Formats: sequence, structure tokens, C-alpha cells
Amino acid sequence: MRGSGLFLLTGILLLVMAVSVQAQSARPLRILCIGAHPDDCDVKMGGTAALFAAMGHQVKFLSVTNGDAGHYAQGGGVLAKRRRAEAEEAARRLGIAEYEVLDNHDAELVPSLEVRKQIIRKIREWQADLVFAPRPNDYHPDHRYTGQLVQDAAYLVMVPNVVPDTPPLAHNPVFLYLSDRFKKPSPFSPDIAVIIDSVIERKLDALDAHVSQFYEWLPWIDGRLAEVPADSAARREWLRAQWIRPNITQEVRLALMRWYDPEVAARAQYVEAFEICEYGHQPTEDEIRLLFPMLGKP
Repeated sequence: MRGSGLFLLTGILLLVMAVSVQAQSARPLRILCIGAHPDDCDVKMGGTAALFAAMGHQVKFLSVTNGDAGHYAQGGGVLAKRRRAEAEEAARRLGIAEYEVLDNHDAELVPSLEVRKQIIRKIREWQADLVFAPRPNDYHPDHRYTGQLVQDAAYLVMVPNVVPDTPPLAHNPVFLYLSDRFKKPSPFSPDIAVIIDSVIERKLDALDAHVSQFYEWLPWIDGRLAEVPADSAARREWLRAQWIRPNITQEVRLALMRWYDPEVAARAQYVEAFEICEYGHQPTEDEIRLLFPMLGKP
């Protein structure tokens, strides 16, 4: 009798999980990408965001700082206002629902309780199914601490007595890391790879909207400002040459082979890859295919 009861309980749990996954697939997904600055999300998942949005899902980009230090000639409130406007234009070009910029100072971010509460509120308010963020090892302290803050929020988004002014989530989202090149203490592991060939021009359009960054600040700090063309069309092609390149490593290619037909994977040129964070909900393969409906069929 005890064995049959356990068998029945297991069957019920599996049924509940199946119903939950099916219900999730029947409504638009809610995706939140959290970056440190008002261009980070565009660089790391602009193509994937455009694919989600084109399929009718709700995508929001969130910048934890206002970017008010990212320039050589401007700064403070003037630059923050400019970067917020650039972010809004990038969102329009990608077709995503929203691009919010928090008013924390650029290059001064720390993983404080106050900012952790901000992150918890934003994840809850968006009712996120998927949350993307940087890993907490990076050259820039704002990137590192954004990753730390999202990790710290990953469990607490469900705890009612934490940030009680915003209702907790009933289910933990899947948290994913954006890709990076850093090897220590551990390298990025591409669990999921999304082909973005069909929307690569839209990603380029979004980067092009961040004029202060891609045509001014970043070339200046790299000592290449004189290379940037004055003509807008030539400038866009210069941006393509700098930022839009085939980027498929052996590890990413293996991930593609897992999620796409081998012939499709072999033809791919442009990819955005993501690592599943050990915190938050741990999805099955079936759930991943529902949460990333642009992936190939099994």
C-alpha cells in the first residue's frame, strides 16, 4: 500500500509539472535582462530579445546604473539623460516593451541592501519567467556587482517578508548568465545558444542608437576615436566591423548542435549564448524549449 501511495504521489507531481509547463507556454513569456549600463543588454542579448519580441513575448531591459560616467567630455545629469534617451530608442528599434534605467551612479555601484531591494522589486513587478544578468566576475565592478545583486535576489524574490511592499513571485524564474570571455575562477559555459542571423541587423540598429557609447566613449578609451566616420551610413558600417562578427567557439557550436538541427547549426554565423545559473528554477530540456521557443525542434 505504501509503495502504491508513493507511486500515486509521484504521478500527481509529474502531472502538476506538466500542467504548469503547458500553461506557461499558452501565454506570452515575460523576459527581463538586467545590465549594469544602458547598453549592456543590447550587446549581450539584443538579437535574442528581438526574436522574443517578434514572437509576441514581453521583453524588458533594465540598467542598474544611469551611465553618467561613461564619456570623456560629458558627465552627470546631462549624460544620464542622453543615455536614457538612447536606451529608449534602442528599445524601439528592437521592438521590446521597455528599457528602464535606474538612477544609481555609474562606476559607483555596490551590492548594497538598498540596491538588492530595487532588483527584487523589478523582478517581481515584471513577473519574470526568465532573468538574464552578467556573471559576477568581470573587468568592470558595475558588471560584477550587478551579477552579485541578481544572484542575491534569485531566492528572495519568493520570500514574502523580504521587500513586503511588492508581492512575492509564486514561482522562481530561471536565471541565466550573459556570455563573457573571462576564465577565472571559472569560464562561461554555454548551456543554451540562440541563432540570431535573422535579426542581426536589428541588433546592429540597437547598438547604433547608443551614439554616446559606440561612436564616442568606447572608441575614445580605445584610442580610436579618429577612426569613426562622420557620415551616418559609413559610421554604421564601421560599427558592424567592430561589433558584429561571427562568434561561434567550439563550445558554442556544441550547444547549437544540442538545440538545433545539425544542418541549421552548421550554417549559423551569429549566436548569443547563455549559462543557466545554479540559483533559481532549474529547467528541464522540455521547459527550456518552451522558454526559448526560437530554438529548433527536438
